[in-house]
Amino acid sequence: MHVFPWISYLCEVKQILYVLLALLLAACAPTSPKFVKTDPPATHTVNAPLIPEALSFAGEKVPLDRIDVRESLDYELCLAANWHSRITLLLKKAPRYFSIIEPILKEEGVPTDFKYLAVAESTLDELAVSPSRAVGLWQFLAPTAREYGLEVNENVDERYHIEKATRAACQFLRESHERFGSWTVAAASYNMGRGGVARQSDKQLETDYYNLLLGPETGRYVFRILAFKLILEYPEKYGFSIAQEKRYSPRSFQRLEVDSTIDNLAAFAQKRGANYKLLKWLNPWLRTNMLPVDSGAMYTIKLMDDTDRTQ
Repeated sequence: MHVFPWISYLCEVKQILYVLLALLLAACAPTSPKFVKTDPPATHTVNAPLIPEALSFAGEKVPLDRIDVRESLDYELCLAANWHSRITLLLKKAPRYFSIIEPILKEEGVPTDFKYLAVAESTLDELAVSPSRAVGLWQFLAPTAREYGLEVNENVDERYHIEKATRAACQFLRESHERFGSWTVAAASYNMGRGGVARQSDKQLETDYYNLLLGPETGRYVFRILAFKLILEYPEKYGFSIAQEKRYSPRSFQRLEVDSTIDNLAAFAQKRGANYKLLKWLNPWLRTNMLPVDSGAMYTIKLMDDTDRTQ
């Protein structure tokens, strides 16, 4: 039987393609990695973060005997403990900001553990602004800030005023504690709002934060606070070692009471031996280059001498 040459050629090409395909598949097959025996072992290892046997928040026990609670805390610890740059900065900044926050919490009758709520809210960034326009160390929205006595306008925004914003946060937390009877639930309400927590509590017939099914953000919120508390109180147990001299000391400044309008803050600062940059650094609540002062009003401005920058 006669075979056309071109048919024979196609058969040969087909056979070649089969061989090439087989070789390609073999090359793509998964193989176990091979290590040379002389390769040095890894010098960096990652360990699971430690979970303590007992833990409390604001004097209230955290039920770590429950698997859901332990795993929720473990999740936040895994995230926070591996956020190396941010935790390093927090350990450096904590002495500076906690020296301001802690005395106010005590004066206002709020447990000092709530300083870690400020950490969770802003990572101690006093200039923090969220996508929802919450501002400052305690992340107040403008309407809530005004409700709690903070001045918010073009020239003055006291959400950036650490002392005043801390007192406003304390007032909110005290009111929440009075309503819910729990500091832990009060912390959750700071994130979700009292109305949101109350609705879920009524719906689920529950008043214990650890028994409430809340939204993803608020459900994680207290555990995030707890993770920061553990790492900042016991940094070495989580792989962090920051020498005391590497940490930021409290700022050194003088207070000056102002009862009349300042038309030019830069000139005001220079006249007193400081400069505009240092003035804004110490007083981020001053939002423009002027400070209008109404009759009978008074502001306290912090001033640092321009030559005294090492404190």
